[in-house]
Amino acid sequence: MSLATAPASALRIGPIALDVPVVLAPMAGITNTAFRRLCREYGAGLYVSEMITSRALVERNAITMRLIQHHESETPRSIQLYGVDPATIAEAVRIIVAEDRADHIDLNFGCPVPKVTRKGGGAALPWKTTLFADIVDRAVRAAGDVPLTVKMRKGIDKDHLTFIEAGRAAEDAGAAAVALHARTAGEYYSGHADWAAIGELKQAVTSIPVLGNGDIWSADDAVRMMAETGADGVVVGRGCLGRPWLFGELAGAFGGEGVQVDATLQFVAAAFRRHAELLVEFFEDEDRGCKDIRKHVAWYFKGYPVGGELRAALARASTLQEIDDLLGTLGDAPYPGAGAEGQRGRAGSPKRTALPEGWLDSREIGADTGEMMRGAETENSGG
Repeated sequence: MSLATAPASALRIGPIALDVPVVLAPMAGITNTAFRRLCREYGAGLYVSEMITSRALVERNAITMRLIQHHESETPRSIQLYGVDPATIAEAVRIIVAEDRADHIDLNFGCPVPKVTRKGGGAALPWKTTLFADIVDRAVRAAGDVPLTVKMRKGIDKDHLTFIEAGRAAEDAGAAAVALHARTAGEYYSGHADWAAIGELKQAVTSIPVLGNGDIWSADDAVRMMAETGADGVVVGRGCLGRPWLFGELAGAFGGEGVQVDATLQFVAAAFRRHAELLVEFFEDEDRGCKDIRKHVAWYFKGYPVGGELRAALARASTLQEIDDLLGTLGDAPYPGAGAEGQRGRAGSPKRTALPEGWLDSREIGADTGEMMRGAETENSGG
């Protein structure tokens, strides 16, 4: 639980004024409408969709079109796009704007997953300077009055850093803000985020907000990051897994209105049940919704006296009634403190980033490489 407080702080991203400088990071398979709605019930900020493949959107893939839907309670609405082709990304942005599907668009240049970087996408793409600048420029122009932002990593590895150059290029292209996950692609989620790099980016990019991401496990961490780096806001990812009420703590820490909770075991069980209910509503399928909540069991009950047998049973439940029956066997317990805090989700270990052959030989795209990259969006089609 956080005791940190900071002066009242707002954040403006283009025409969007946020009461608190907090953004929910896009997380694949996590930040669907159900989770975003749950986080909003506790706090304030900007809540971004999971990554959407631009080609799949242009092709109107059924899964993708479902993923870009927002509940009527969601405002402002935010969608993150992934892609490698400037024309395709620009067309995806035009569709979103023309059909009034979002109030904010983010571009993903931070994904470290091998199937993405191997094709030159995600965190690998800013190495190609002209391509990166072209994508952001064309996307900004296609977005018109809808603010478009960029999320990126420090670079491919410590010998191939791109964040300062990419940040300035995004600023020059008219991006409304830039966000930095202060790790390289090679670091994946391991070790400690290099908050000093966020400060460096803030010094280099001066006309638009700079947001910091990485190792924000509590409101204390968020306040400290902004104080140490001068960042204009924070982007929270793994820290809210199984803890959607973190956004209430963050809102309170930054002088806004947020739900402050006593996270007893019974409270956590009720939050878990609410999440399952929202997933069932989102999928319009009880079995699928109950299957999707299974990945959240360990996160919600981290540090609490919930035995392995009960956790396993929750991870097998296929109806809300089964979940109710299992949760009904729980007693209560106070918030366990340190046992429920700290790192959440898989950190992984440093690894050599998967890249197209010869990727690091030049900062420009050759004809052969360009053809290979066009297959990247097809392989990741479907959201």
